[in-house]
Amino acid sequence: MAKPNPNEMSFLDHLEELRWHLIRIVVGILICATVAFVFSNFIFEHIIFAPKRMDFPTYKWLCKASQAIGITDTSFCATEFPFRIQSRTMAGQFSADIWTSIYAGLVFAFPYVIYQLWSFISPGLHQNERKYSRGFIFVTSILFFIGVLFGYYIVTPLSINFLANYSISPEVSNEFDISSYIAIVRSSALASGLVFELPVLIYFLTKIGVVTPQSLKKYRKFALVIVLVLSAIITPPDIASQVIVAIPILILYQVSIYISKIVVKNQARKQARASKT
Repeated sequence: MAKPNPNEMSFLDHLEELRWHLIRIVVGILICATVAFVFSNFIFEHIIFAPKRMDFPTYKWLCKASQAIGITDTSFCATEFPFRIQSRTMAGQFSADIWTSIYAGLVFAFPYVIYQLWSFISPGLHQNERKYSRGFIFVTSILFFIGVLFGYYIVTPLSINFLANYSISPEVSNEFDISSYIAIVRSSALASGLVFELPVLIYFLTKIGVVTPQSLKKYRKFALVIVLVLSAIITPPDIASQVIVAIPILILYQVSIYISKIVVKNQARKQARASKT
C-alpha cells in the first residue's frame, strides 16, 4: 500500500506519525542508555568523577595560567578538593547509575533524536529546503557536542572548584550527596549543549519571520543582559566564571546575526526570481 502524501494527512494522521517518531526516539535513547549502563564504571571513574580530581586538564591549565600572571595562592593548584561524595540513601548509588546512563544515552543519541524530529518536520518543507536536512543534522549535532564539551571542561570544573572551596566556617565540612554532585556535572554539560544551539534557533526564527538581522542588532544590549543572567544561572556566582561563559555565548549571538543575514538574503533572492517568472 502506498504511503499517503504527508500534505494530505489529517490531524490524527500527523499525531500518529509523531507518535511513531517519538517511540523511535525513546527506543534509540534506551539502547544508548543500556550501552552506557554496561560501561558505567568507566563513565563514573573517567568522566563523572574526573572533575573532582586536581589532575583534571582544566585545573592544570588554570594553575599554570595563574602562576604565569603571578598568582601562586590559588585553589586551582591544590593537591585535592576539601570534600567527600557520599550516598545517603539505600538506593542512592543505584539511582545515580540508572539516571546517569539515561542522560548519557540522551547525549549519545542526540544526532538520532534530531534526525527523527527532522524526519517528522521535513515533509512539510519545499523540496529545495529538504535537501539541506543532512547539513542541518550535522551542524545541530556538532554545536550540541561542542556545547557539552564546553560545559564539561569549563563550566563544570569552575563550578566544582568554587562550590567545593566555599566555606562559611571551619566548623562545617563539605560532604556532598552523590545526586547533588552529579547534578552539577549534568546540568552544566546539558545546559551548555542547549545554549550552543542558539544559531540553529535564530536560523528558524528568521525563516518564519520572527526575528531579523536588524532586530538582533537593535536588541543586542538587551541580549547582553540576558547572556549575563544566563551565565549566572549555569555557573557559580563569581564574576570570572560568568565572563568565561558569557564570551562564547556572545560570539554565538554575533554568528547568529550573520546567519540571519544570509537567510534574509536568500529569501529576498527567491522572491526576486519568483517575481520575474
